Amino acid sequence: MRIIVISDTHGRYRALSSIVLRNLKADAFIHLGDGEEEFRKLIYDFPDVASRFHYIKGNCDYGSERPLSMALDIAPGHRIFATHGHRYGVNYDLGTLIQTAKEQNCDIALYGHTHVQLCTYQEGIHIMNPGSASTPRDGRPPSYGFIDITPAGIVTNTVPVD
Repeated sequence: MRIIVISDTHGRYRALSSIVLRNLKADAFIHLGDGEEEFRKLIYDFPDVASRFHYIKGNCDYGSERPLSMALDIAPGHRIFATHGHRYGVNYDLGTLIQTAKEQNCDIALYGHTHVQLCTYQEGIHIMNPGSASTPRDGRPPSYGFIDITPAGIVTNTVPVD
């Protein structure tokens, strides 16, 4: 199973559509916020993707009715906690994010907000920040992430946006 993870597109529809077009066969897409306008346009332009696309509200998604976080059961045998991250103190440490993922019985935790890529494993939780698909803050190119779930295990990584 392949899950594409996107965050912080901040009005850059071309970045989001490029990621989706490169990954049309993905089993699921998760956008971690700060891009609701382009998410809505994408669902309109690519209706076949809509049923596989999950969107979390970010701190710049003013007036959004989307959830701030969710636990997703889209990967058999695994549960994913997804949030933008601004309410979990991710700028400072990952402790609250990890604790919440554990409380939700999740073994994967996803967050955005910082615009800094990260793939790590702590306290039994695979943690990913895909970075920003539009405006990275880590000196690296704009990026998104993927999660591959196989019988052999879980692989997370980030990829530059074209």
